Amino acid sequence: MGKTARQNILLVIDVGGTNVKVRTVAQTEPIKIPSGPTMPPTRMVQEVHQVLNGLEYTGVAIGYPGPVVNGQPAMEPHNLAPGWVGFDYAAAFTAPVKIINDAAMQALGSYEGGRMLFLGLGTGLGSALIIDNVLAPLELAHLPYRKDLTFEDYVGLRGLERCGKKKWRESVLDVVARLKAALVVDYVVLGGGNAKHMRELPRDVRLGDNANAFRGGLRMFGQDYPREGTKIPAPAPPSALSKGAS
Repeated sequence: MGKTARQNILLVIDVGGTNVKVRTVAQTEPIKIPSGPTMPPTRMVQEVHQVLNGLEYTGVAIGYPGPVVNGQPAMEPHNLAPGWVGFDYAAAFTAPVKIINDAAMQALGSYEGGRMLFLGLGTGLGSALIIDNVLAPLELAHLPYRKDLTFEDYVGLRGLERCGKKKWRESVLDVVARLKAALVVDYVVLGGGNAKHMRELPRDVRLGDNANAFRGGLRMFGQDYPREGTKIPAPAPPSALSKGAS
C-alpha cells in the first residue's frame, strides 16, 4: 500500500501490561496489540507500524506504564520486557515524541477542572493528580496497604483474580476513600480496563471513558478532538496482529 500524504495527524499509543492501544483521529476505536512480559520497545514500534499499514503521522504521544522523568522512562516497566529506559523513541518513529506516565495521559484526558485524582484500574494501578490545571504523576501502586501487600496487590488485576469481584470492589472503594481524604481532592476518576467491573459509586467518584487516554495524548500536543466534519484519512484495516485482542 502506498503511503498516505502527510497531514497533521497525531499517533497516540497507550502502553499497557496486557495490550498496547494505538489510535489516531482517523479511528473511532483503538487498535489493540497484545503485549505482556515478552514485549520490548523494539517490538512495540515494529507492530505499531505494521497495524498502521503505511499511515503517516506528524507526532507521537506515548502513555508509559512507569515513572517518566524529563520526558523519558525512568524505570523499566513491571509487566513488560526490559529495554524501555534509554530507548530512542523519536528515532524509531521518525517523528517528534512526547512521553508521560500512562495514568497521567488518561488523567489529562479526563480532567474537568478543580482538584482531581485519577486511578487506573488495569494490570496494575496507575495514579495521577491534577490541581488547577497542573499535572503531577504519582506512583502509589507499590506503597504498603494491608497484610504486607500493596495497593496494587489489592486493586490491580492480581487482586481481582485473588479476591473475586465483590471483595475487589470493596477494596477499590476503600482505597478511593483513603486517597481522596489524604490528597484532599474534589473528585476521583476511575479509568483502566477493570473500572468496568465497578457498580455503585459515591457521588464524587465517576468512571472514566476509554477515549480519555486518546484525548490526553492529543492534549499533550495542545490539540483536542477534531471539529465535526473534518476529513481525516483512515488507515487500512488492521493486520492479524490485533485480531483476538481483548
